[in-house]
Amino acid sequence: MKLAFSTLGVPGLPVADVVRLAATHGYHGVELRAHPEEPVHPGIGLTERVDVAAEFKAGGVEILGLAGYARVAEPGDDAPVLTDIRELLDLARDLGAPYVRVFPGGGTEQSPAEADATAARRLGEAAEYAADLGVRILLETHDSHRTGADAIRVLGLVGHRQVGSLWDVMHTWLGGEQPSSTYAALSPYLGYVQVKDIASAEDTTPLPLGTGVLPLAECVELLSREGWDGWLCWEYEKRWYEAAAPLPGLLEAGREHLARLLNDSA
Repeated sequence: MKLAFSTLGVPGLPVADVVRLAATHGYHGVELRAHPEEPVHPGIGLTERVDVAAEFKAGGVEILGLAGYARVAEPGDDAPVLTDIRELLDLARDLGAPYVRVFPGGGTEQSPAEADATAARRLGEAAEYAADLGVRILLETHDSHRTGADAIRVLGLVGHRQVGSLWDVMHTWLGGEQPSSTYAALSPYLGYVQVKDIASAEDTTPLPLGTGVLPLAECVELLSREGWDGWLCWEYEKRWYEAAAPLPGLLEAGREHLARLLNDSA
């Protein structure tokens, strides 16, 4: 498996510094938070996109994916959501990123069945555009659809190879789902896996990998046993928790911890 980290852990850091951190600490790739607060987002021009891609290539680091904020199940018109997804897909194409992340965002104003249908309709339409660009849309296990069982209801309705899943191990755990059940649901669709650690269900402040309660060892062992050979991406949510320790000082130990888990499960 390849290892990456998300720029959510180093908010606002210039691209050159992100690449340097990844290369210095032995990460194969980076997930870029595609938000206007960050250096890389759909609003940047073609020259900037070319420069970003060149910076990563020169550093020998891959752009794993773009973490966008489109909410495919939220109530309202389809057009703004589809526009957000298409702009994210265009950016991924220009940067050479294979994946873009979207959220469910179903909310409480509609039934689960209505939210599923809304998400599937939008993802199905966006999938055709994604196919033309060679980029895959990943629905993250999050908010209204936090478990694999939730996500599969949408993915099964879409039934398109360009639409898959992003397994966030914290949200499936918070949803009370066992890793084996999550993998069984998502494995035909799995793009990559977001790893992290927290103190408890009540305190989700990010911790160094291996120091919290999330079942990381179980997840990695399961993925290895099943022969899955994708990406593990450390999403350290520093952006939302100012008191959390800075990520750069944790990256070396985090990579070593994931490497140990991979070695133990080999």
